Amino acid sequence: MRLVLLGPPGAGKGTQAQRLVAKHGLVQLSTGEMLRAAGEAGTAVGLLAKEMMARGELVPDDVVVAIVSERIDKPDARNGFILDGFPRTVPQAHALDRMLKEKGLTLDAVIELKVDEGVLLKRIKKRIAEMMARREALREDDDPEVLRRRLVTYRDQTAPLVAYYQLQSVLRSVDGMVAIPEVSSAIDQALRQAVNKKPRAKMSRPAARKPKTGAVKPAKSMKAKAKTAKRGRGAGTPRPSARRKSSPRRRLTKRR
Repeated sequence: MRLVLLGPPGAGKGTQAQRLVAKHGLVQLSTGEMLRAAGEAGTAVGLLAKEMMARGELVPDDVVVAIVSERIDKPDARNGFILDGFPRTVPQAHALDRMLKEKGLTLDAVIELKVDEGVLLKRIKKRIAEMMARREALREDDDPEVLRRRLVTYRDQTAPLVAYYQLQSVLRSVDGMVAIPEVSSAIDQALRQAVNKKPRAKMSRPAARKPKTGAVKPAKSMKAKAKTAKRGRGAGTPRPSARRKSSPRRRLTKRR
């Protein structure tokens, strides 16, 4: 099973990805982790990405796709994978489609977690207040202003993927604002529908062989010929007699 999870920051993609990994034996592929792993592995593409990140440059789409391609070729990804954080843009989705097509693969489903951005902002403010009350250390992304900027980036760059995958009939939208068990149940139902909708290979019957052009038609039987001749003459029509040839002797007699 090959999946893509879509949704803004705070939609719960990570929680659902971990559950799907445990349930279906899939591999969760995060772009950042794959880039770092490829750099540590010392592959040509990984070293190139590592150098670019060290210079503070954005890694081009073709390099990211090449790293994803290397990762899904590993044995642990044969059963399927979940792409989390990739693709982020429509051009990246095009590149992903081309790469999968070269491998003879397709995406089984793209799961979109639909959420209300206003509710997300209220949730993070509440979490920050609770963590401060417990005197817990805050994370870098535990900031309403940071979340607001990330939501704007998502709307501008990633949200167009919804329409892109909708045209491919692989998009499945799920309400991400309900309780986590309800979201999980809705995703499972969406995946069942996606798997059942995929066309199955049909057994093709051998086509009837047509006679080649100019092929000799089988001769009619003697009975068929007789019936055809009888229909042509009509009832009561005498059969024409064969014309008798005169012998050479009789011709000579006439000349004398």
